[in-house]
Amino acid sequence: MPEDPKKEGWVRRNRPLPHPTRSRYRVAMARYFTPALFAFVKDLKENNDRDWFKAHQDLFESHVREPALRFIEDFSEPLRRVSEHFTADARKVGGSLFRIQRDTRFGTDKTPYKTHVGIHFRHVATRDDVHAPGFYLHLEPGGCFAALGLWQPSTEHAYAIRGKIVEDPAGWKRAAHAKRFTEIYGTLEGDSLKRPPRGIDPDHPLIEDLKRKDFIASTRLRQSDITGDGFMEAYLATVKAGAPFMRYLCEAIGVGF
Repeated sequence: MPEDPKKEGWVRRNRPLPHPTRSRYRVAMARYFTPALFAFVKDLKENNDRDWFKAHQDLFESHVREPALRFIEDFSEPLRRVSEHFTADARKVGGSLFRIQRDTRFGTDKTPYKTHVGIHFRHVATRDDVHAPGFYLHLEPGGCFAALGLWQPSTEHAYAIRGKIVEDPAGWKRAAHAKRFTEIYGTLEGDSLKRPPRGIDPDHPLIEDLKRKDFIASTRLRQSDITGDGFMEAYLATVKAGAPFMRYLCEAIGVGF
């Protein structure tokens, strides 16, 4: 997933979180994120400089990083029950929590910090946090969402996915267009080719999916849900709803699910 999905033009749709049900995936009710996280991010957006951040780093640690790492740590076991091939890594550096510092080397925006909190549960087969299959959680005042899929895959992987769609169109429809998936995520998002890919029948009934450059979907989250006691269970329900889609992508590119 991109480190700043909002800048990539993602469209988050307003849909209610799926209602958690009693199952082997059920997790303990706990509160991880509070309004203080969103207040800090809002203040950071208004004071995006290193001196301000250094003066308020204790608030970042207590209201942002520590609860995020605790969420990641506690989500490890529920995620493993969905798939053993995705990791919830609670390390401070190099784990599932994206760093708050921005990479300003190549862009015109030189503000040093991101104005959102990003958590990525990536596939164990890769160390690539961006162009790899994964589940993503984005926390930002007025713009929270959950996402999943494979963003800007390599040419090899994109053609592998398209090849599997051609070979198994029924499986793709069950994965990406089934009611359980679309009720939460709607239609797929991201960029598409202007013309059919080389070697693909332009009249194929799934041509719009075959033209995709990104295989991703997202759903908007309410801040009140995120700061509630049952958010982990509700987020887990979105992960479960997307599991058949993720399984299809993983099988297409030859990694386990």
